Amino acid sequence: ESDAGDYTCVCGDKQSTASLAVHALPVLFKEELKNEEVLEGASVSLCCELTKAAPVQWKIGSKVLKASDKYQMRQPGTTAELVIHDLEVEDA
Repeated sequence: ESDAGDYTCVCGDKQSTASLAVHALPVLFKEELKNEEVLEGASVSLCCELTKAAPVQWKIGSKVLKASDKYQMRQPGTTAELVIHDLEVEDA
């Protein structure tokens, strides 16, 4: 998208200009989340991979999760990871 704009070819005192529009491809899941079964008290890491880097939001049901001692979120490049610590039965 940053390549969009007006480009000009100049030859002496003559020039030709064209406008270039670049349409972004949608972000897709290259690797989706996988179901996990973990013992109470343990930690779990949930990961998914996107086709390109983009902001993600983690939810449980309709509740948006925020980073805390319990929830750790990382997003190196195109991989999004949620680590849940000290799992409780209510976290299922």
